[in-house]
Amino acid sequence: MTDTSLTGAPAPAGADIVLPCLDEADALPWVLGRVPDGWRAVVVDNGSTDGSADLARALGATVVHEPRRGFGAACHAGLLAATAPYVCFCDCDGSLDPALLPGFVDRIAAGESDLVLGRRRPRGRGAWPAHARLGNVALARMLRDRTGLRLRDLGPMRAARREALLELGLTDRRSGYPLQMVVLAADAGLRVTETDVPYLPRTGRSKVTGTWRGTWHAVRDMREVLRRPPAAPAHAVRTGAAR
Repeated sequence: MTDTSLTGAPAPAGADIVLPCLDEADALPWVLGRVPDGWRAVVVDNGSTDGSADLARALGATVVHEPRRGFGAACHAGLLAATAPYVCFCDCDGSLDPALLPGFVDRIAAGESDLVLGRRRPRGRGAWPAHARLGNVALARMLRDRTGLRLRDLGPMRAARREALLELGLTDRRSGYPLQMVVLAADAGLRVTETDVPYLPRTGRSKVTGTWRGTWHAVRDMREVLRRPPAAPAHAVRTGAAR
């Protein structure tokens, strides 16, 4: 595992990385090899049949099994299994680099943000299909109308304090989970910011954005999240969000 962020700065201590996983054995060695030294990788196996869970365990990751299918179900199982003060999320398909996450946590620890999102910047042919980008643009506009947040991406790479995320009361267990996190964070007055990250061609076959059907299902789930009326979480964490 790497011991520095991409800039060479020491990785902050006290972070868990949640890695939702469904048949990602080909990508796991690279992904887990990029986890900062001293951080814990929490691989949430969502029903893999290619030996992903055993491989992840052999590579030093903590493995959590989530039998309920769904991206949100896997992410939330990882959040509940996390114990570190900071929790990060990252795809497990090799498209995003976990070594960048210390920079996210640094911004939160410094008081600059409460939820940091990675704005995906495609690198390489086929990294982000056109239909997936269009769906993302449409959702970003809908999010701005709903919350006032002017984000350009709703990507899966992100970081926040664990307690702050738990207090949001996340309920979506499908593709709408990442968006619901942002919406509820905005409703709670958390400061949501984004930073550019390279987005690489994934390893293996995409389950969502690689097909029109998968993208449509994801957009449908997220639109349902945006249609729900604002509801304050059980405990507002902070106020004064930058919008």
